[in-house]
Amino acid sequence: MKIYSWNVNGLRAVAKKGFLDFIKDENPDIVCIQETKIQGDKLTEELRNIEGYKSYFSFAEKKGYSGVATYTKEEPISIKHGMGIERFDLEGRIIETEFKDFILLNIYFPNGQRDEERLNYKLEFYDALLEYCNTLVNQGKKLLICGDYNTAHTPMDIKNAKANEKTSGFLPIERAWLDKFISNGYSDTYRVINPELIEYSWWSYRFNARENNTGWRIDYHFVSNNLLPQVTQATILPQVMGSDHCPIMIEITD
Repeated sequence: MKIYSWNVNGLRAVAKKGFLDFIKDENPDIVCIQETKIQGDKLTEELRNIEGYKSYFSFAEKKGYSGVATYTKEEPISIKHGMGIERFDLEGRIIETEFKDFILLNIYFPNGQRDEERLNYKLEFYDALLEYCNTLVNQGKKLLICGDYNTAHTPMDIKNAKANEKTSGFLPIERAWLDKFISNGYSDTYRVINPELIEYSWWSYRFNARENNTGWRIDYHFVSNNLLPQVTQATILPQVMGSDHCPIMIEITD
């Protein structure tokens, strides 16, 4: 099973830049989309009903903001929106779909760059999610937690580490949470499969960052360690255009 994750920076925008061709060419089993920036009444039939896929959307209360979508060939056993915490769920950041072998959490994590209040919101979201995931794992569930985490973990995951040490997205406190996530029994599949490879998944629109490959790796497929043996591949697709992020993919066996 091939599972893709992609922050598209606007579903309608990426639809004009080859999104449906991407689906056709890659033929994913599941595609998790973040930052859809759309409301239900603005969804076209073309985007809601891609041939061969069921689709599930979580919308932010604020128009044109946040939002996630999951397209899947296999119908989920169950679908849930959010963690059950209103101040997080109002932003439409999580869709949970349960399948036979695992639970998939498609998440657009908050960005902490606006101000200190927003950084605190991001860190509180992180901690609430960890507690939520641990509860599911303690029930015997296997988890795949994918999406835009909005944090580069190590200096390998960012082009200019030293220059960004005081920038949200690479702050010590944000990176420490990823350490804590891993210590709680979760694995960054890309880094497990590719321990020495340096690739990025996001580039600023400024300063020709993508052309110069001045990027950050902030999009991840994390899995609970009880699912890790089933992960056979983890890749980044920087050649796919259409957003300031590129898609990432993992393959899971039964």
